[in-house]
Amino acid sequence: MKAPEQYDPSKSSKTDMPSPTAAQHGKAAKSPAIPIGTPTITQNQKRTAQADNKPFQWQFLSPKNWGIWLLFLVMLPLIYLPLRWQFWLGRKLGILIYKAAGSRRRDTLINLKLAFPEKPEAERELMAKQVFVNQGIGVFETLCAWFRPNIFTRTVSISGLQHLVNAQNEQRPVILLGAHYTMLDLGGLLCSQFFPVDCMYRTQNNPLLDWFIYNGRTNIFGKQISSRDMRSLVTSIKAGHVIWYSPDQDYGLKQGVMAPFFGVPAATITASRRMAKLGSKTHPPAVMALHTYRQTPDNLPRGKRPHYHLTITPELDNYPSKDEVADATRVNEVLEGLIRIDPTQWMWFHRRFKHGPNGRTDIYK
Repeated sequence: MKAPEQYDPSKSSKTDMPSPTAAQHGKAAKSPAIPIGTPTITQNQKRTAQADNKPFQWQFLSPKNWGIWLLFLVMLPLIYLPLRWQFWLGRKLGILIYKAAGSRRRDTLINLKLAFPEKPEAERELMAKQVFVNQGIGVFETLCAWFRPNIFTRTVSISGLQHLVNAQNEQRPVILLGAHYTMLDLGGLLCSQFFPVDCMYRTQNNPLLDWFIYNGRTNIFGKQISSRDMRSLVTSIKAGHVIWYSPDQDYGLKQGVMAPFFGVPAATITASRRMAKLGSKTHPPAVMALHTYRQTPDNLPRGKRPHYHLTITPELDNYPSKDEVADATRVNEVLEGLIRIDPTQWMWFHRRFKHGPNGRTDIYK
């Protein structure tokens, strides 16, 4: 499935850079102005609580972290450019990483070959480049979600919200199964326009990077729950919260099973079925999936704002069942169907198929 307005490097040139005077040379239709008095993202945001930031540590200033500081010092001023310029820079950044990050490029191409064996190699290569383009744009989307959220005012629509609302009206917590899309944190910000949400997260290996990410997300989520903090998870479930959890990565088989994903046997974590067993028996958690999608082409038209769409699926019936492999297969099928809406907006550069039934595979060697 080719993504709409998919990036084609053969058509790019130096002339595609946005020009500050371009509006003087054409009459492209502009997006309607935002009506005066329209609530901004931050004014309309719904959260269960305002989490405290993690404290700064002097070890963050050690030389080993200078590269991270330099990266943020370069990137942060750029988020104050118009979004059209940010999208242009994101495309360039994505192609640069595609060319420079050989191992990530190779992993992406291997994943796409496994998942889409019917597609010609040239088309899979184009898809791989678009994955990196979308991720480059996603870097700017994420930073704006953390520090300039109101730039996304009136850019989102949603379908399937009634499934979540109905469960909440029944005083049931909701386990919202997400995926690692390139607009990951922006997706959380846009969700908070309709309902408060807590999120599960895995601590970053680098403490400084973890500090940046965690503190950025305190502006989005009511509560961030470490994957190792079962007590906080149970507290949120008993409080009837919506909890965003993404089970689409390979963490081996210690807490997972093998289940097909895009037709390929994949180690699939089964934490979501354990989460679904927590809480009240009379008001058990409802498990449904979330899809976040940028509908706007990556070459954002002049005078246009981007548009994003959120989709919430119906609740999974009879979940969890007594068969954990069947449950993992169902979850993978739901996520796969959503990812196929535009496969290039999912992070294919992760080693999704690195484990087999007998341990690590040599697929990526």
